[in-house]
Amino acid sequence: MSLDSPSIVVVDGHCLNPGDLSWQRLDALGRCTFHDRTAREQLAERIRNTDIVLTNKVVLSRDLISELPQLKYIGVTATGYNIVDIRAARERGIVVTNVPTYGTTSVAQMVFAHLLNLTQHVAEHAQAVRDGRWASSPDFCFWDFPLLELDGMTMGIIGFGQIGQATARLANAFGMRVLVYSRSRIAESHGVHAASLETVFRESDVVSLHCPLVPETARMVSRDRLALMKPTALLINTSRGGLVDEAALAEALNAGRLAGAGLDVLDVEPPSESNPLYRAKNCYITPHNAWATRSSRQRLLDAAVDNVAAFLRGEARNVVNMENAS
Repeated sequence: MSLDSPSIVVVDGHCLNPGDLSWQRLDALGRCTFHDRTAREQLAERIRNTDIVLTNKVVLSRDLISELPQLKYIGVTATGYNIVDIRAARERGIVVTNVPTYGTTSVAQMVFAHLLNLTQHVAEHAQAVRDGRWASSPDFCFWDFPLLELDGMTMGIIGFGQIGQATARLANAFGMRVLVYSRSRIAESHGVHAASLETVFRESDVVSLHCPLVPETARMVSRDRLALMKPTALLINTSRGGLVDEAALAEALNAGRLAGAGLDVLDVEPPSESNPLYRAKNCYITPHNAWATRSSRQRLLDAAVDNVAAFLRGEARNVVNMENAS
């Protein structure tokens, strides 16, 4: 579809671009309005007469879509697009696109940031030095936590898409044995072995989650599966918070049935202060920023703009809600 000077509204651009990237390429495609954030009560007014909307986490529901007669395109500046009622958009002939695979390297890197934190506790030992404990130590070294070597450990990876595969390559580089559970058939290679879900939980020293949140995977890290894990094992989740029964995980950590957890995602974001994982033992939570390296955000922004440019040329690129879309 070709539009002359389309109106384009970015409804929540701050997390993608807090000011260190440029909107210039998108601005050149039409009459652009940029909002750092948009509250639910502001949304309808801001996009009422808009041709193109870009959203990251702002929800576009069926009711809202029905009130936007001019809307022709919704670009999700993320991989997951559950924030858009894609059926309602398809019924109206509105194209919906997403951006797959932009954060693969950055998210895999965060897996090991959490894992190395749990095995080395660098920040805590550095703070101990800053607090003067090394200067006053009777010995030439000390440690407050067990220091663990990754070489020879078994990493279990659940889900083997691009990020799971990148994580496996890093695990191999550290000398880890890799077990993989995937609902799709995988090609086994040196250091990567297919296994059942129960085997992954039972045999792994580290379990890392890399699967989408769908009804079949919701709360897959359940009380029963946590009970399968070694008490010395670690859980890493950089995928979706809803994969984990958070209360059961907190119980396992506090009871010493699991050694630690590194989480970049929670079931509700931003989380409630009552989330039991806040106070769980040896549980480290980062604010869903595994994807947010500058390189990753630049790839995301470039791809989102490329999607819009392709749409304006009448081409389908990363379309998620139309038949025969590519």
